[in-house]
Amino acid sequence: MSAALTLTHVSEPELLRLAEEVAFALSPGDTIALEGDLGAGKTTLARALIRALSDGAISEVPSPTFTLVQTYETRRFDVAHFDLYRLTDPNELLELGLDLALKRGVAIVEWPSRATGLIPEDRITITLSDTGAANRRDIAISGTGSGSGNGTSAKRISRLGEIRHFAGANGWGGADVRFSFLQGDASPRRYARLQKSDGSRAVLMDAPRQPDGPPVRDGKPYSQVAHLAEDVRPFVAIAHTLSASGFSSPQIFAHDLPRGLLLIEDFGDAVFGPEVMRGRDQAALWARGTDTLLALRQHRPSTTLPLPGGTTYAMHLLDHGTMQMEVELLIDWYWPAAFGTAAPEAVRTTFLSIWNAVFTRILESPKGWMLRDYHSPNLLALDGRAPPRDVGIIDFQDALIGPEAYDLVSLLQDARVDVAASLERTLLDRYCHGAAALDTSFDETQFRYTYAALGAQRNSKILGIFARLAKRDGKRQYLAHVPRIWGYLARDLAHPDLAPLKAWYDENLPAAMRSRTLRL
Repeated sequence: MSAALTLTHVSEPELLRLAEEVAFALSPGDTIALEGDLGAGKTTLARALIRALSDGAISEVPSPTFTLVQTYETRRFDVAHFDLYRLTDPNELLELGLDLALKRGVAIVEWPSRATGLIPEDRITITLSDTGAANRRDIAISGTGSGSGNGTSAKRISRLGEIRHFAGANGWGGADVRFSFLQGDASPRRYARLQKSDGSRAVLMDAPRQPDGPPVRDGKPYSQVAHLAEDVRPFVAIAHTLSASGFSSPQIFAHDLPRGLLLIEDFGDAVFGPEVMRGRDQAALWARGTDTLLALRQHRPSTTLPLPGGTTYAMHLLDHGTMQMEVELLIDWYWPAAFGTAAPEAVRTTFLSIWNAVFTRILESPKGWMLRDYHSPNLLALDGRAPPRDVGIIDFQDALIGPEAYDLVSLLQDARVDVAASLERTLLDRYCHGAAALDTSFDETQFRYTYAALGAQRNSKILGIFARLAKRDGKRQYLAHVPRIWGYLARDLAHPDLAPLKAWYDENLPAAMRSRTLRL
């Protein structure tokens, strides 16, 4: 399998923009082979790639002509820059640590032909040719390899071509437009910030439809059972609906729904979590988030939302199967990581039996918007806007129609930022008083139960997800949040109506083992 792009008469600014786009496309394990005669611009491109990967943090990029390899650390992954022009024996490349470099990050290789047979077959090859014109070159980019999944270089280059066409067709493809990677979430979606020389900005969302995984229940893959977004259609439909209702969801500037590409409004960098880390008053931000949810109670979601072109998106309802599938992640992933063996079948059976009764009562709650990812990484302070537009909401494509308590517990038991029990109590009281003022039928007793039950369900799911991310995906940084999640879970299980559930956790996952290092 192969894919190719051909660019002609590329100027220096265009080369730098291309480097930013290629950097955006890279993932750990990628090899970039730079071909071309002396003076064609290979080292210029390599330096631009390294600077783009570091978001400009690395300014000095010396040529590794004599050292043969130079390594760098970036916030995304490590980069190894190889120059094999002076390589005398191809086997020296093994001693230089190419295999190790690819395990830690990406390798940029100049003069790859001098190590024939040792460069991975699955690679991105960029060939630069001198055109004879000053500071102009022709560039051919190809991706080859027979790998599978997102790792194939051919798929990367094909996607790069689609992104370049989409951005250019919508006025964001010029060499004067900065194209920089934005740190995203744990999903397959990728984001880039585009900024023009006049200061105007947009965010590119790169979210191609994901292939279905193996059937896990009733012949359906996990994403369908858990009602997770499989393309960008729900994001677009929900964004338009929230905005029309008076909330700050990103404006959609341009879309290619079949290819999963969007250009959306850039809300800036005042993300709740980092803002608190920078010293901003957490109580004020979290109160703002709570008030936004109160305002959202006044706008009930329709089961069918409009999409561009006259089509529609059908909202899903929270159901028993979704909650059970999520809570089983604790048994499937956290338990083996904690004990080194799978959970006994009797343990699983009792666990699900207790949860089933909880699920039944949860589903008796009144239903409204359940945005599902309403927490600090996805909320931004928009200080120049009047409430409720003063909170930017950027992640809602998995939204359901379900109990509104879910989003409140997501905010007040944030997985990545400590929320003190006193602040949680204060804002839970604030929400309940506000909801009662808006709706005389508001049942505070039922709401507080649903809040605790959904908190226990959500935190159990998160423990399983973080164990899975660490074990399967090598993202061990998520384990730093595990003690916080256990603390929240203990708060939830203190609700008297969850006593049977608390007894199961105390017996099977007692306090003494919750601080153990997981076996990964």
